[in-house]
Amino acid sequence: MGYFISFEGVEGCGKTTQIKLLHEFLTARGRSVLLTREPGGCAIADKIRAILLDAENHAMSPLAELLLYASARAQHVAEVITPALEAGRIVLCDRFFDATVAYQCFGRGIDRDTIAVLNTLACQETTPELTILVDCDPHIGLSRARKRIESSQGPREERFELEALSFHQRVRGGYLHLAAEEPNRFVIVNGDDTIETIFAAISEHVVQHLPEELRVIC
Repeated sequence: MGYFISFEGVEGCGKTTQIKLLHEFLTARGRSVLLTREPGGCAIADKIRAILLDAENHAMSPLAELLLYASARAQHVAEVITPALEAGRIVLCDRFFDATVAYQCFGRGIDRDTIAVLNTLACQETTPELTILVDCDPHIGLSRARKRIESSQGPREERFELEALSFHQRVRGGYLHLAAEEPNRFVIVNGDDTIETIFAAISEHVVQHLPEELRVIC
């Protein structure tokens, strides 16, 4: 089997930059690495992503949102993540089921047990061995995210960026709560540091956590 690493954090925390750097780092050292994301990661899930992140869908109910995330994840796991792990690859995923707990439970207020049932159905026992939480003040993160959206030439995926600051503060609190619950799986890095400093911390943790057969040297 391979090794599954997820990256989590509030909007604009810098996790997408960091996961790309880790992909380059591991690939340069000869490891077979799959870089993917949620929502999305395959054709069907990408279509669901377009619905979930479109700001025009502001009337979407929290339950409908939750069910769409679960549907996208079920397809993503079955079509992309599980085959890659079975092939012995390192899988790097930009968000996974912790995001659903942070956003839909702590952010939206949906019962956590309901979310757990859906995550179990969607993931079929697929769980990250390591989760990197790039922790960031939501006020700073939102400012970064909005600048990125304004400069982007692609679709304006901003439905969550338009939420109130208080929503993102609850999400951050949710992430920190999850990290405290599972300290052996989560590694928290300071998203306010420089890109280079953050990546140095991440790469060190990853090298320490990888199993012997996938181990790399910094």
